[in-house]
Amino acid sequence: MNTASLIGALLFLGFSSFLNAQNTSYWQQHVDYTMAVNMNVENYRYNGSQKLVYTNNSPDELSRVYYHLYFNAFQPGSEMDMRLQSIADPDGRMVTEDKKSRIASLTESEIGYLHVTALTQDGSPVDFTEEGTVLVVELAKPIPSGGKTTFDMQFEGQVPVQIRRSGRNNKDGVALSMSQWYPKLAEYDFEGWHAGPYIAREFHGVWGNFDVKLTIDKDYIVGGTGYLQNPQQIGYGYEASGTKVDRPKGKTLTWHFKAPMVHDFVWAADPEYVHDTLQMENGPTLHFLYKNDKKYEDTWKAVQPLTEKAMQFFNRNIGEYPYEQYSVIQGGDGGMEYAMATLITGGDKPGSVIGTMIHELAHSWFQHVLATNETKHEWMDEGFTSFISALCSNEIREQNKENPFENSYNGYYHLVKSGQEMPQAAHADRYVNNMAYGISAYSKGAVFLAQLGYVIGQDKLMETLRKYYADFKFKHPVPNDIKRTAEKISGIELDWYLTDWTQTTNTIDYGIKEVAADGNKTKIAMERIGLMPMPIDILVVYNDGTQETFYAPLRMMRGEKENPYPQLKRTVLEDWSWASNNYNFTVDRPLEDIKAVIIDPSQLMADIDKENNIWQAQTLPKD
Repeated sequence: MNTASLIGALLFLGFSSFLNAQNTSYWQQHVDYTMAVNMNVENYRYNGSQKLVYTNNSPDELSRVYYHLYFNAFQPGSEMDMRLQSIADPDGRMVTEDKKSRIASLTESEIGYLHVTALTQDGSPVDFTEEGTVLVVELAKPIPSGGKTTFDMQFEGQVPVQIRRSGRNNKDGVALSMSQWYPKLAEYDFEGWHAGPYIAREFHGVWGNFDVKLTIDKDYIVGGTGYLQNPQQIGYGYEASGTKVDRPKGKTLTWHFKAPMVHDFVWAADPEYVHDTLQMENGPTLHFLYKNDKKYEDTWKAVQPLTEKAMQFFNRNIGEYPYEQYSVIQGGDGGMEYAMATLITGGDKPGSVIGTMIHELAHSWFQHVLATNETKHEWMDEGFTSFISALCSNEIREQNKENPFENSYNGYYHLVKSGQEMPQAAHADRYVNNMAYGISAYSKGAVFLAQLGYVIGQDKLMETLRKYYADFKFKHPVPNDIKRTAEKISGIELDWYLTDWTQTTNTIDYGIKEVAADGNKTKIAMERIGLMPMPIDILVVYNDGTQETFYAPLRMMRGEKENPYPQLKRTVLEDWSWASNNYNFTVDRPLEDIKAVIIDPSQLMADIDKENNIWQAQTLPKD
C-alpha cells in the first residue's frame, strides 16, 4: 500500500520563538577536515593529525573555539559516569546486572581517551585547556566575520571497551566501532556556541567536507562514511564486488575516504567482515559489512533487499537521498545513525535488525541531511524518524497495521500518566530520567507529526514533509521551520500547536457532556477539559446506518482543513475559541435517530481520556 492509501485508510478508522532558517539572515559555519590516523589494533591506541579549515560565516568575530573530545566520557569519574550513577533508570547497556556503572570499573587499558598534544592557528601556537569532553581554545588571533583560519592539530586516543555506541570488541565481537572518535569542532550558530559536555545524548555538528586516511592492520576490512578513494592501492574491490583480493605486502594498509557535505564521520573495522554490495537502479550503492559467522548470515542477507525498498520509500515520501553510497555495518550497540552509514548490532533474528535498519536509515533524512540540534530538539530527529519509519515498515514489511503510530500514542499516554513528563523544549541531558526522555523524543515526537496530519490534513502533512526537506536540507532547521512550512502549505496558523505541544506539558482532553432532544432536533454539548486546544471532528452515526461529520475549527487556526472523509457529508460549524470551555451545536435530526456520537473517529488526536469521547444511545430493555 502506498503512503496516500495508507493515510486514507487511517482516516477510515470507526517557549520563545526560534529564528527561522528561511529568514534571509540565516547563516551557518563551514569546516574542511583533512585527517590521517594510525590505529594500533594490538593496544587499541591511535594517533593522528588534523588540518581543519574553518570558515566563519557568522556576523560575529570569534576569539575562542571549542572541540568535542567524546572518548574522554568513558573514564571513571567522568560526567557521563556520574550521571549514570545518579539517574533513577540508567541505560541497561551501560550498567552491570546489579545496576552499577560499567564506566566506573574500567581499568587504564580499558578506558577511552582523546587528547590534543599540539595545536596551532595559521602556524601560531594557541592556548588550549582540556575540560573533560571539551577542549577550550583561546585563539592566537580572532577570526573576523567572513574570515577563514586553519588549525593544525596532533592528537592521540585510546578506544574504550564498548560501553555506548563507540568502542572495541562489542557484544557481537566486532573489533572497532569508531564513532565520536576524533576532535570535533563544536557548532556556533545564532544561539552561540554549542559545546556541552558529552553526558548521555546525541550530537550537533558543523557542515563540511572530510578527507580521512586510516592506516590499520592489513587484515582489517573498513567501512563507514564517505567514498573509498584507493581500492586498487589497498587491493580490495570495495567499489565493485566487495570481494577480497590479494593484499599488498606489509603489515598495514591505508584506507582513504572522502565525504562531501556531512557533519560527522564514522568508521568500523574488523578482520572478519563480509562485505556485500547492492547497486540500486538510479540510486546509491548499498554496502553491508557484517561478521563472517553463520548465526548472522541469514539476518544480514534478509536486510539487504529491504534496505533498498526502504531507501525507495524515503526517496518518494521525503526527497531524494543526496549521496552515492550508504553502508549498513555491524557494530556499536543497538543502532545508531551516522553520515552515510549506520552501526547496528546484528542478532540472529532478522526482524529486530530489519526494524532497526529502517529507523536508522530514516535518520539519513531526519538528522544527517536535516541536521537539527539533537541536544535541544531531539524530538525533531527521533520523533520524525519514528513517524516515517513506522509508515515505511507498515508498507515494505506488509504489516498492515490500521494505525502504524499506535505504539507512539500509547507511549505518550504512559508518559502523561506517569506524572514525569517534561516539556519537549527541555535540554536532552536535563530530563528527570531516561524514560521521560525516550518517550518524549521518540513517541511524543512521532505524535507531533501524526497529530499534525489530523490538524491540517494528511495530504498536506506529507506535502509539508517534502517541502521541509527541499527547503532545509544541508541546514540546521529549528522547530519554527517545520511549523512555518506546515503553515505555508496548509494556510492554517499553527503557533498554538508548536507552543502547547513542545513547550508545555498541557494535555488534550475533550468530552461529550450531553446529547439531548431539542424539539425535532438534537443538541450536542461538548467541553474542553485539558489546557491544549484542538480543532474537533465529530462523527454522528444514525440508527438507519447513515453517518455524517461535523467540524469545529479552532478559532486561532484562522482556517480549516479539507474534509478528511469525502464520502460523508460534512458540516463546518462555527469556530471554537480556546477560552470557551463549552461548545454546543445542533443536529437536524431527532434524538431517537442517533445511535452514537464520536469525537475524532481517526483516533489521531492525542486525547488523554478516550472514555468521554463517545456517546452511545441507551438500549432500553424489551417489555
